Amino acid sequence: MYRNLTIRLPFKDEVAQTSTMTAYDELMAKSREYYLLQSVISNIGWDTETYIPPKAYPQRGEQMALLYQLAHRMGSDPKVGKLLDKVEKKTEFNKLDAIQQRNVHLIRREYDSVVKIPEKLMGEIAKQQTIAVSVWKKAKAKKDWKLFEPELAKMVDLVQQRGEILKDVRNTPTVYDALLDQFEPKMTQDVISEVFTDVRNAVIPLVDKYTAAIKGKDFSFLNRKVPIPIQRKISTALADFVLYDTTSDQAGGRIDEVEHPFTTGYYDDVRITTHYYEDKIASSIYSVLHEAGHALYGQNYPAEGKWQPWGESSSYGIHESQSRFIENMVGRSPEFVQYFYPILNKLTNNTFKDISLEQFTQGINRVERSKIRIEADEVTYSLHVIIRFEIERELFAGKIAIQDLPNVWNQKYDEYLGVKIKHDSEGVMQDTHWASGYHGYFPSYALGNIYGGQFLAMMVKDIPDWLAQIAKGKFKNILQWMIDHVHRKGNMYYPQDLVKQVTGEGLNAKPFIKYLETKYKRIFGI
Repeated sequence: MYRNLTIRLPFKDEVAQTSTMTAYDELMAKSREYYLLQSVISNIGWDTETYIPPKAYPQRGEQMALLYQLAHRMGSDPKVGKLLDKVEKKTEFNKLDAIQQRNVHLIRREYDSVVKIPEKLMGEIAKQQTIAVSVWKKAKAKKDWKLFEPELAKMVDLVQQRGEILKDVRNTPTVYDALLDQFEPKMTQDVISEVFTDVRNAVIPLVDKYTAAIKGKDFSFLNRKVPIPIQRKISTALADFVLYDTTSDQAGGRIDEVEHPFTTGYYDDVRITTHYYEDKIASSIYSVLHEAGHALYGQNYPAEGKWQPWGESSSYGIHESQSRFIENMVGRSPEFVQYFYPILNKLTNNTFKDISLEQFTQGINRVERSKIRIEADEVTYSLHVIIRFEIERELFAGKIAIQDLPNVWNQKYDEYLGVKIKHDSEGVMQDTHWASGYHGYFPSYALGNIYGGQFLAMMVKDIPDWLAQIAKGKFKNILQWMIDHVHRKGNMYYPQDLVKQVTGEGLNAKPFIKYLETKYKRIFGI
């Protein structure tokens, strides 16, 4: 999969003469070069979203196009195919240990995909991604769907072309299954539909129950103004609690500000972003906790797997399980509020001193029929994802046209969440994913909830007093459990197999549903 740009590449007859381990070592050398390049792309992508000047976008598009083309050349180098053929011979492959075999398997999986995708198409996707994201930002600010629509249409067309190729290579039933497979390997829309149905059927009654429970309650204190410089200090305090180091001379992280929060990086350099609104303190608190969950996973991959395919995440959904675990299962627990509330009041000069712990806990866990996914409560969140999953599925099945997306979006939000979308910036244009060409990504968010529920159910058996530890400001044991059971497994297993390794069972929404039911009954008393 990976082309080495610094060492001398062997000639065809040399490849035939190499031993199995020599061929394997060459694959790993190419892997190192490939992941180094990907880490450069990651850092440049971070710069594009944070500090790039407006005039630089077209130029950055050209830069990104070249980098992606170089990555594609590395991945499609025919010499990699020859090396794979060498180490995959049955008698030779059996000489490798489990990790080495997994590396070969993952390289083959990507190589077979990359060699079929034209370099020109990869360059066009990278260039269009930069342009579409730039236009999306402007269109969102102006509430102007028509400005964004043609750029999204170009992106979807390019993604469709790539999906058609991947469908054949990875032998998936549909183009959309091929797109899903990029983010959630070996997952299909049929499996997702089944578990999402379980979640939806359980969540809708909870939405009804707990939206009724907050009627008459005043949570306007969450809109009290907190100056952005103070919110930055709060973010650092949150990072300190979850052991995401952004301040020491050995820090491997940092917190910056963007329109749409994200995490990017690799091992020793994993950066997070957030956004600040003076009158929405909870927004920044929970975006920081969410992204810190991603960052901690990225910093705690197996050290011996660095620059190797097995030394990264199992899937986007597993990644999401870690972010939503820290954001919600930890960060919205009554015990975390008990610990962090005094710190919050100290940093804000007692802005919330008249609000009780119970009021604040209920406020940050209130269930509302909202419009914005990233600010949705823990109960309704999955419905936001299900809407996007259904739209993507129908879009790539040819049942929805690009120009119809706003109307379909608005209808589903009315049907599923009972809300009326006033303009497309709070509707179909609220997320950056489609502008970035990340079709197939959204289901990973709700799958993360499901995985997280299963992991939590196992962790409680080992750390029954985990909530009591949080109340005391202790997070080390909890983080270490996740590191040992999830993070350091890297990509040794596909997500459904990893869940089985950790929990002893297959994909199952019941632990997450039970977690929601138990938690909300405890907080609201009904």
